[in-house]
Amino acid sequence: MYVILAAIDIACIFASFVVASVVYGMPLASGQWAVVASSLAPIYVAAAANGGAYSAEVLVTPGQGVTRSLRALLLAIGVLMFLAFYLKVGATFSRGTFAIGSVIGFAALAFARRAYLRHARIVLSGTAYNVMLISDQDDIHAADDHTTIIRGDSWLDPEQHCPEMYNRLAQMLATSDRVVIDCAPERRVAWVRLLKGANVRSEVIAPELSRLAPLGIDNWSNQPTIVVAEGPLSQVDAAMKRAFDIVVSGLALIVLAPLLAVIALLIRRDSPGPILFVQTRIGQGNRLFRMLKFRSMRTDRSDGHGNRSASRDDERVTALGRFIRKTSIDELPQLINVLKGDMSIVGPRPHAVGSRAADKLFWEVDDRYWHRHAIKPGLTGLAQVRGFRGATAIERDLTDRLQADLEYLRDWSLMKDVMIILQTFRVLTHKNAF
Repeated sequence: MYVILAAIDIACIFASFVVASVVYGMPLASGQWAVVASSLAPIYVAAAANGGAYSAEVLVTPGQGVTRSLRALLLAIGVLMFLAFYLKVGATFSRGTFAIGSVIGFAALAFARRAYLRHARIVLSGTAYNVMLISDQDDIHAADDHTTIIRGDSWLDPEQHCPEMYNRLAQMLATSDRVVIDCAPERRVAWVRLLKGANVRSEVIAPELSRLAPLGIDNWSNQPTIVVAEGPLSQVDAAMKRAFDIVVSGLALIVLAPLLAVIALLIRRDSPGPILFVQTRIGQGNRLFRMLKFRSMRTDRSDGHGNRSASRDDERVTALGRFIRKTSIDELPQLINVLKGDMSIVGPRPHAVGSRAADKLFWEVDDRYWHRHAIKPGLTGLAQVRGFRGATAIERDLTDRLQADLEYLRDWSLMKDVMIILQTFRVLTHKNAF
């Protein structure tokens, strides 16, 4: 399956530059498409292999396979452009063909990989691993349809050191990729001792850890520790996201400067008070920061703590305020927060410390609320493009947003940020924006 997947990727790259040559009017006989594709393909395959684009995980989760391949293609294109510049051979390449072929390549890879990986998932019946569950409990934990279940009866007793028993177990585990032990807490050490030499990934179910939601095991001062949290982005990913934020927010402030100036003047003339509304919000790492918005309410009626969400026909909102809130223009000053580093272009929306849902503080509704702050808050986010915005009158108004925020943290990619930005233009005006 890996070989077929690699062949599909290479075919997509070559086909993309063939089509690009035809579209750009470059004769196929010139062979430029073949030179570019032949140079790009091995770099891509190496980057894809190093980035985990050929792994059992992508056979089970097609979306990961597509994301990793597009990331590898982007890296390969960058490397090839650098080499062409460094070796001074860029003049021999058709830049139009290269640009068109690269764009088509992204689309072709995404389509072909998703189609193949979905088919592979059907062939594998949902899993690429042979999992064996060994249980000596009366009530066996739920297992999927592809898990082999062995009852740990008298013939398989980890307390006994019997070569024949070890041999029988080894024969049964010969084709397993993973072994899971379901046993009483007092028997865990015995089962661990039995499986240490089995030459297969072995795990012990520990239900009492579910409340800790551990991410893994580490050690400190020669003592084992349970990893319960870490940043959702690697240093490389965080640097890429920050660079993206700086470029986008900087360009947006330059392009939108005339609009910002006009809105500021209109606010000054519309009602007495400052142009900007500054409110303390919860940011990355649960640190507080001062978020900027265009003032849309009367100064003497503003709620600095956010105890009361704006409602439809809210008497506190000015005439101009209704327009800028409806069109989301009031949020534009947060581009300054993005440039400063308090916020990101895309991320969970920052909330005021007094925000409530159904008369409960947000963290009283769901204790996972604080988890969303592992990343910088955003000017827009996954929850917003799904329509979860506006007042939080009932608890579900919060939990729907929280679920989307946690999904964003779990599946972050720069490509997803770009897609969320594009989808944001579709929901700039929304029935819940008031």
